[in-house]
Amino acid sequence: NVYEETTKQLKQYPDLEVESLGGGRILHDPEKKSIKVYGYSQGYGKADHQVSVELLKKKYTDYDITYSDDGY
Repeated sequence: NVYEETTKQLKQYPDLEVESLGGGRILHDPEKKSIKVYGYSQGYGKADHQVSVELLKKKYTDYDITYSDDGY
């Protein structure tokens, strides 16, 4: 769980507040240069996948990056 691991690491910064905005999965295929964001977290619900896609596009500018609101 990325959120729980990140929260542990950030405890060294007591003034920093952390909040989960939801979850999901990322399917990364480097050979095809594609990334798909989909699914949800049973504990945290579904994140706004459009926001995730926009952030990924800044790093992976030559990739085809999509999202789906479908489950697993």
